Amino acid sequence: MTETTQKQTHGFQAEVKQLLQLMIHSLYSNKEIFLRELVSNASDAADKLRFLALSDSSLYDNDGDLRVRISLDEAAKTIIISDNGIGMTRDEVISHLGTIAKSGTKEFFSQLSGEASKDSQLIGQFGVGFYSAFIVADKVTVRTRKAGAAADSAVEWESSGEGEYTLTPISKSSRGTDIILHLRDAETEFLGKWKVEGIVTKYSDHISIPVQMWEEGSAETEGEDGEKVAATEGHWKVVNKATALWMRDKSEVSETEYQEFYKHISHDWTEPLSWSHNKVEGNSNYTSLLYVPKKAPFDLWNREARHGLKLYVQRVFIMDDAEQFMPSYLRFIKGVLDSSDLPLNVSREILQDTKVTQSLRKGCTSRVLKMLEKMAKAEDQAEYQTFWNEFGQVIKEGPAEDFANKDQIAKLLRFASTNNDSDIQNVGLEAYVSRMKESQSDIYYLVGDSYEAVKHSPHLEVLRKKGIEVLLLSDRIDEWLMQHLTDFDGKKLRSVAKGGLDLSKLDDQATKQAQQETEQQFAAVAARFKVALGDQVKDVKVSHRLTDSPACIVTDEFDMSTQMMKLMESVGQKVPEVKPIFELNPDHQLVKHIADVQDESRFKQWAEVIFEQALLAERGSLKNPASFVTRLNSLLLDLAK
Repeated sequence: MTETTQKQTHGFQAEVKQLLQLMIHSLYSNKEIFLRELVSNASDAADKLRFLALSDSSLYDNDGDLRVRISLDEAAKTIIISDNGIGMTRDEVISHLGTIAKSGTKEFFSQLSGEASKDSQLIGQFGVGFYSAFIVADKVTVRTRKAGAAADSAVEWESSGEGEYTLTPISKSSRGTDIILHLRDAETEFLGKWKVEGIVTKYSDHISIPVQMWEEGSAETEGEDGEKVAATEGHWKVVNKATALWMRDKSEVSETEYQEFYKHISHDWTEPLSWSHNKVEGNSNYTSLLYVPKKAPFDLWNREARHGLKLYVQRVFIMDDAEQFMPSYLRFIKGVLDSSDLPLNVSREILQDTKVTQSLRKGCTSRVLKMLEKMAKAEDQAEYQTFWNEFGQVIKEGPAEDFANKDQIAKLLRFASTNNDSDIQNVGLEAYVSRMKESQSDIYYLVGDSYEAVKHSPHLEVLRKKGIEVLLLSDRIDEWLMQHLTDFDGKKLRSVAKGGLDLSKLDDQATKQAQQETEQQFAAVAARFKVALGDQVKDVKVSHRLTDSPACIVTDEFDMSTQMMKLMESVGQKVPEVKPIFELNPDHQLVKHIADVQDESRFKQWAEVIFEQALLAERGSLKNPASFVTRLNSLLLDLAK
């Protein structure tokens, strides 16, 4: 007998071992979800077969009535979940049942804490449905045969969840998969017919194929002549509605059914934040059911991960993760799109940039933005804050990607602000505008490496003094966002770290006159600083933005900002040299002291130290920190004498 025709023992992938330990030790308080997950997987297998059979009807092998069957055996203490879907080959069994190949695996396991309740939620987000079988079973047997394959090509997978599994070639007369759960003694409640039927009704009513259980016939019945005769042995009874939930009228679908359908299509075990169910008829004919998750998936930032909607054409499943119908900044949206305008043989290539695709994408995007806008305008902001904390950075990609909806997206954005002494991003642009001073025409913001850095930035000093609110931006994407979000509600968004900042509209005439006089009086000192600093600076000016700090650096109005340079460097792009503008506070005692230094060598040292201090405060690092320390120590020694 060859190696491929005999029983073989394999070790689980390390992550699977860890996961199984969590399952086996009854991590979940709600054990019955194992049946939901296995029925959901069986339904997916049927969907995949239906799609492949569009181009090869022989795959049905004269058995086109797709279904899931649940069999209970009290004597053997087993539950069998059988489907006549696509089935698996030997290699697919190893890939699907011995390995967790889902993106985000590393992040998932790094967050496991050992605390049951927290880890349960994490596993729910990760979506490892098959392994939930070990919540109730001490051994699981899987017998499967790929559609279109010979009967003797089937394979049996078996494991007790203790680090190993066996593979054995078998013969199986029908395609599809049988999952046999050998229940632990403590879990025999799941052998009760009414118990199992109730679970199916609760969790799987929305499954579009029949879920069947065996219904025993009555012991005897009355014949035509009035005599008692033996009844039929029984039949397979459908225990779910077996109707595509999204095709039902909204008034007929309960909140619980919507929530359970979300868990089915997303493999997320937490309830969604919100959803929108719509049927559109006219130029386009389609039905969409779109969900906003409560938690971000582990692969949200994985560019190689597939995101998108489940696509159906006239109720026939076509593909998972159809990304063409959602812009990238809404890639977290889960749901179903069922179109009557696409052909049944549609492919990902055909979907690219067709008029039908563009129309469907526009409609789905609009639905999601309206859903989020409604959430954002709710009196209780807790729900939207939950959403923003999970997906805010993704939404910030929107203005650059979706120019047509830029204004609508802008209303959804949230930021930290000097109006609140907190790093919580809960200030919207509409709220900011409503608080603007009468003489204020611009929306002010500051971008930095962290909330603490922007909160204590010297750029804010005069604005705080004048009572002007400033948006505090510290997410990595914020600088990129502000390159594309240049105005809102007819008002310009201006960085307070730019050299062209003009606050004169906020000053009275006496203040303006005093500033002009100061500039004239300090012109010679500014020129002296410029000579001392040479080509390190673009210019040296008197600052009208500082009240407590001696100096700061700013970038010219049209030069690349500090944060944009850091962003480009982080992705390996070459950054052009940008010389800053050096601004001095003429009222600061240190600046006055330096201005009085007569020794040009010492003056140059002081000028460079105060300049590098400003560079350090703005950019967080220096090209030559050792030189800075040497100069500073030399000056401190002079002062100590």
